[in-house]
Amino acid sequence: QLQLVESGGGLVQVGGSKRLSCVASGRTIDNYDMGWFRQAPGQEREFVAAISSSGGSSRYGDSARGRFTISRDNTKNTVDLEMKNLKPEDTAVYYCAADRYYFASYNPDFEFWGPGTQVTVSS
Repeated sequence: QLQLVESGGGLVQVGGSKRLSCVASGRTIDNYDMGWFRQAPGQEREFVAAISSSGGSSRYGDSARGRFTISRDNTKNTVDLEMKNLKPEDTAVYYCAADRYYFASYNPDFEFWGPGTQVTVSS
């Protein structure tokens, strides 16, 4: 089993930046596409970003494109999400996820999920 744990959440002001990190354990993530999702209260889970197993490809949701950057370090078994110019609507629980075949199908039903970290953007 692959366990994922997110960190870096917290309170940030509008226009600020925050970096989320996800550490994997139990397996190496070399063969996994990695993604970030978020869910705000009363809303459906939303795709934020994904990066291929090699790091050679990345994909972003509309709300993240141009402001967020996903990266990974397979030697450290980590994947990060750098968020800039944060807005109140970015407030959500952010989840790290792993899947072997995301970039083959763009199916958002990832295989493994972390428990999430809360990000709150205050105005």
